[in-house]
Amino acid sequence: MNAKKQGWLSTLLGYAGVKKKLLIGSIALSVLSVTAGLIPYFCVFQLIDLFTANRLTASHIALWCGIAVFAYAVKSLAFGLSTGLSHTAAYTILEKLRLKLADRFLRAPLGEVASHSIGEIKNVMVEKIEDMEPPLAHMIPEGCGHLVLPVVSLIALCAVDARVAFASLATLPLSLLCMALTFKISGKNYDIYNRSGAEMNSAIVEYVEGIEVIKAFGRSGVSYEKLAGAITRYRDFVIRWLSSTWITMKLAFALFPSTLLGVLPVSLYLAVQGQISASQAALCAMLSMSMVTSLAQLEVFSNRVKQVQLTVEELQRYFEMPSLREPHAKASPKGCTIALNDVHFSYSGDASSEVIHGVSLCLPQGSFTALVGPSGSGKSTLARLISRFWDVDSGEIMLGGINVKDMPLSQLESMVSFVAQDNFLFRCSIRENIRMGKLSATDEEIYAAARAAQCDEFIRRLPQGYDTPAGEAGKRLSGGEKQRIAIARMLLKDAPVVILDEATAFTDPENEDKLQRSISALTKGKTLLVIAHRLSTIRHADNIVVLDQGRITAQGAQEELLETCPLYQRMWQAHVGAQHWAVSSGKEA
Repeated sequence: MNAKKQGWLSTLLGYAGVKKKLLIGSIALSVLSVTAGLIPYFCVFQLIDLFTANRLTASHIALWCGIAVFAYAVKSLAFGLSTGLSHTAAYTILEKLRLKLADRFLRAPLGEVASHSIGEIKNVMVEKIEDMEPPLAHMIPEGCGHLVLPVVSLIALCAVDARVAFASLATLPLSLLCMALTFKISGKNYDIYNRSGAEMNSAIVEYVEGIEVIKAFGRSGVSYEKLAGAITRYRDFVIRWLSSTWITMKLAFALFPSTLLGVLPVSLYLAVQGQISASQAALCAMLSMSMVTSLAQLEVFSNRVKQVQLTVEELQRYFEMPSLREPHAKASPKGCTIALNDVHFSYSGDASSEVIHGVSLCLPQGSFTALVGPSGSGKSTLARLISRFWDVDSGEIMLGGINVKDMPLSQLESMVSFVAQDNFLFRCSIRENIRMGKLSATDEEIYAAARAAQCDEFIRRLPQGYDTPAGEAGKRLSGGEKQRIAIARMLLKDAPVVILDEATAFTDPENEDKLQRSISALTKGKTLLVIAHRLSTIRHADNIVVLDQGRITAQGAQEELLETCPLYQRMWQAHVGAQHWAVSSGKEA
């Protein structure tokens, strides 16, 4: 449900789920804490009253001091328990929010995820969700307690004299006016503040990721200028924003908790007139002072309300991202033949920007199919559609006679291995990076997959071998070595459908030949789809499909295409010419 329609506070409490009982317990203890905090004032009032009546004895002092100490102990214990419960609930909720968001990204179409920058996603998953901790752990439970205390104090003041109670509210109208002006000025700036923060986060992530290029080109690099500009704009905006609200905000902070300004003169005047006792005047002063901390804290919380509201609404937008539709029950595919029937696709969903136009193609079980074509012809897009990174706009993709939309994502993922050109190593050991292909794999199975992927030798040369952290190794590994680790992961998974998108693009010729032979041997009997620019690696494919501008222009065996497809002929001549040029350059060197 939309956060605006439901109410941001209801949405925020809805995040609590089963932990809502902990929050309710925390609120109850918070109210108990602030209420117990008023009892020592009553004890002091009793002592002053007895003293002015000249009836104060040692037993009275012991009694009322004992009650005050006990009340203070209850106040401290209740506050400690309240804080413990609220923080337990808060961090459990933060954990669930992050996992829920990660799962939402996993189930959303890749295009939807890619439409958000890395900095924006990092900002939401780290900072924005972390921003939920203060309202969950402090604002809700403590805020309820701080709301109760002024009410109880006001009732107590009314019990003494209604005129004193009204006097305690003397500064309230002006402070509320200043607060309203602050909110009005600030309200329109929160969106800009969030956008500026997201822009700065994106620039920081881009700067860190591209530090090697930036160091090569110095401070004149685009990323450095972008980072510096984003930081400067963020600073300038925040300074302007704070400057615009400085006067009204400070006045509100000064006036809102200033209950003593009205209570002290009125209570003293009434005491002089004999309408209340001196001890009652003292109690009024103490009660008005007891309200100061709560009112000040409520003001701090009120300044966070708009920010919390926007954060909740932003989180809801992510949680409401469209998900890839999937059934709950497993499908029963017959074999692993892949069939594309009149597939149309555009990244925006707009037919005018279509990138795949009516593609129909069959990849029989156990066959080796290759996709070739100029850059931007739609090869990688088509391969990703088979893996269901996106859903087609029209047409259908069948796996074993079942539409991939009618398979649970987990089942489709188990049946398809996808190795891209740009491979990512997770922040764990090389061993665990390979084991991600099959979590139950033994070390021997991992070593066998690494040997088949021609990466066992260089892994063993690393400082800790297979236990070397990938983050550390990633700085030392070439693109080809990272690719081979990804291929080892794929071989270990042993899925019946294998898609290789330029998976050996960075591999040197000597290792590529060995790697190609290993892949051929280990994928025999599997449905294999290979995207390749090096046409020599796919010349023995059962079917070579030539794509151009999102359409199939020709398909067939190597010899057939060399005779009938002008585009493939040009690509082959360019490939052969490049090989001859490389050989000639090598001889001259």
